[in-house]
Amino acid sequence: MLVQSNVSLRHLNTFGLDADARYFVNVTSVDELTAVLRDPEWKGTPKFILGGGSNILLTQDIEALVIHPDIKGITVIGETEETVVLAVGAGEVWHDFVMHCVDNGYGGVENLSLIPGTVGAAPMQNIGAYGVEIKSVIESVEAVDIESGEKRIFSNAECEFGYRESIFKKALKHRYIITGATFKLSKKPVLNAAYGDVQKTLQEMGAENPTIRDISEAIMQIRRSKLPDPAEIGNAGSFFKNPEIPVAQFAQLRETFPEVPGYPVDAETVKVPAGWLIERAGWKGYREGEIGVHARQALVLVNYGGGTGAQIKALSEKIQASVAGQFGIRLNAEVNFI
Repeated sequence: MLVQSNVSLRHLNTFGLDADARYFVNVTSVDELTAVLRDPEWKGTPKFILGGGSNILLTQDIEALVIHPDIKGITVIGETEETVVLAVGAGEVWHDFVMHCVDNGYGGVENLSLIPGTVGAAPMQNIGAYGVEIKSVIESVEAVDIESGEKRIFSNAECEFGYRESIFKKALKHRYIITGATFKLSKKPVLNAAYGDVQKTLQEMGAENPTIRDISEAIMQIRRSKLPDPAEIGNAGSFFKNPEIPVAQFAQLRETFPEVPGYPVDAETVKVPAGWLIERAGWKGYREGEIGVHARQALVLVNYGGGTGAQIKALSEKIQASVAGQFGIRLNAEVNFI
């Protein structure tokens, strides 16, 4: 286990931004992690946890010990005729884990195919797509206290999952390092194909009686048609959360913009697609030097190469101000600014 100095993080953030870590260490086990945290040499040094870097915007160098959890493994720890429980290391690539489940007939995460990042980052964000959130399949999350090095198991309820939120982004932010999670999946899955794009794609595929593999393939087709590959154009996927507004405000909005889409969250709240608001405000395809808004998906901010995190942050603030001015809605970033 080697602690390095002045390490480039360009390969560890999907925006492809140039930023350096003052110190960097790759840990492949919980024991290695606790050893680093309890090492007197690093006890007083600030720590920063960096997984796949798929949901962060690096705006400057990180003057800290950057810890990269590279803990692997997918293990069956419980099984019945109808369900299976898997323990998964935080360093596993999320999409690889989804494909493992699809290959083995374990249902529950197929709608989350092709989401970038690692398993460790997934519960922090409560990742979700096409009608499914990770909170519906997580049983528990294993984490290590950064200060003490002690291990702790968080139940699903203790994770306090919300819309792209968890306790690890709120009350316990910067307090714990996620080292793994357990997932309860179904051997007799109930498919979720309620989204129109998914149904349409399944029909085009000729999948009359779709399987979880069909659902996964349909969603991968949709995502590839709409979202740029970070390996080709730097991005972090959806940059903003879809705002949730009161029903009365949505009714007023529809008086001016009858075509605005909205999806009921409950009796009092409606979710409005942030991508529609940004596109309607004229930002889709906008380019400013080496950064911009993707031409096919207004929700995605991109780095064409050579852009900086500070420039992308400034662009996001312009978009927020523009949307607020036109629609009276404040967009909140899904991406974490560092």
